[in-house]
Formats: sequence, C-alpha cells, structure tokens
Amino acid sequence: MPRLAFVATLLAALVALPAQAFDLQGHRGARGLLPENTLPAFQKALDLGVDTIECDMAITRDGVVVIHHDLWLNPDTTRGPDGKWLEQRGPAINELTFAELQQYDVGRLKPGTDYAKSFPDQQPVDGTRIPKLADLFDLVKASGNTRVGFDCETKISPVQALATLPADEFARKAIAEIRKAGMERRTMIQSFDWRTLQVVQKEAPEIRTMYLTSSRTLAPTRGGQTSPWLAGFGPELHGGSVPRAVHAAGGRIWAPNQTYLTPAMLAEARTLGIAVIPWTVNDPAMMAKLLDMGVDGIISDRPDLVQIELRKRR
Repeated sequence: MPRLAFVATLLAALVALPAQAFDLQGHRGARGLLPENTLPAFQKALDLGVDTIECDMAITRDGVVVIHHDLWLNPDTTRGPDGKWLEQRGPAINELTFAELQQYDVGRLKPGTDYAKSFPDQQPVDGTRIPKLADLFDLVKASGNTRVGFDCETKISPVQALATLPADEFARKAIAEIRKAGMERRTMIQSFDWRTLQVVQKEAPEIRTMYLTSSRTLAPTRGGQTSPWLAGFGPELHGGSVPRAVHAAGGRIWAPNQTYLTPAMLAEARTLGIAVIPWTVNDPAMMAKLLDMGVDGIISDRPDLVQIELRKRR
C-alpha cells in the first residue's frame, strides 16, 4: 500500500474510534447487591469487572477520610454500639473520631423502610463498618487490579456548612489521601458542590473532575441568584445551558441525573468536549435508552444489569 494511502487509512480508523471507552461505574460499590460504600460492595464491583468504583467521601473529627454517603449517620442503614437501629438521624460524621465511627454497624438495611424496599436484592453483611478511603485503595491493590478507576464524591453541602469541613479544606484532604495512595491518575473527584472541584482543578490538575447536577442543585435561589452549589457558574449565566455552565467551570466530565438528560443536551456537551455519564441508572429500560442515546458511561447500583444491556450491543 502506498505511504499516503496507508496514512489516510490510519487516520480514518482513528477518527472512527470512540472519544473514550465506555465507563461503567458501580455506584457505592454495587449498592443493589451488597451494603453501600462498604468493602464487600467494592469487592463485588471488582468481581463484576466494573470500569470505575464510585464512592462517597466524608471526613471524621480527627481528620480521617472515610467512605460514607450521608453527612449524618442514616437510621435506615445504621445500628449503634448497642446493636439497635438508630431511631433518628445520628451524629454528623465530622462529630465523631474514626474510632468512634467504628462502633456503628452499616451491614444491613433496616427492615420495613422504603430504603430497604428499594433494594430487595441487597444481601446483608452484618458487622460491616464504615471504611477509610485508604481501605478501598488497599483492597484494589491487594486484588492485583491495575485497571479499575475510582470516582470519589465530596459529600459536602453549601447549605449545611457546619456539618463538614469548609470546601477548600475538604478538597485538600481528599487530594492528599488520593496522592498518598498513588491513585491520582486513576481517580476522578466528583461533586454537586462545584467549589470543591475548583480547588481540585487548581491544585491537583492530575486528578480528573466530574460535575454532578440535579434539578435541586441547579435551581437559582428564590431571590434569583445563582445556586450556591455551582461556584458561580449557573446555567442562567450561560443561556440556560447546563453543559455550557460545566464547560465554563472547567469541567470535562458531566454527570447529570438520568431523568432530564436529552439527546440535544448530550449533543451540546459533545460539541464542548464534555463526556456525559448519568446517574443513578437501575432500570433496564432506562439503561437501554441511555445506551442507545450514546452516553459515555453509566453510574448504577446494578452494574451487572448494565453489563447485560452492553452485551446485547456487541
């Protein structure tokens, strides 16, 4: 084959390749199958072969980065040191030391709650404790898996300022823990609170950022001001476009709620060089819809069901 023809063929092949591989993320490990944000759930996600393990970061009173979703201990998932279910919302994570946090059992959903009804296939693992972020990294290292990535959310709220560290301090502690493990190239930090993502982009550009959005966090205040979640990058400042707001904030990955993503929004994000990975997709019909739409990944409590849909398209 003449050299010019070979080059043309190679370029055509490269153009035909997708911009990036599909990113299947196991939400809170594999919450639909095992207790959320626990080492058993993360091991299950590894066993299933997800591309990315999604988890949530919180910080204890003594500065330990742990994996937990709620700002406070959740009575639907938590039993106290006495073995009984919490009767109401428990202490904030930042009010407890790591040692104190280890007295709580998060290995089972409270029977009869709406939460438990939402995950009928989740198998309990009694005695399970809230892990450190370092424990997740150690689990993956011990497995020998050098491919799986991490998507770690900063659980912080601009409307609950006293429940966590300030945004910049929170982000810096997360960055330090990720760097300490040597996982910065395999990790993205995501957040609804875009203030933390601005810190990551400025101080740790080697760590990817992912911009989470929901109708609640996107809405302007009652006074018409930009939502406090968006670090000053509200869609209303960018023609009403969420992808353009993400782009203006420096984002290259956008995680919208599955319910409002449209083909037009996806196409607009693509023109801006933004990958789109919706959350949290558990219904097979919605999985099929989003895959047919051409999203760049899916975050799911049931990554095993997403894999079934992906196999149908091979």
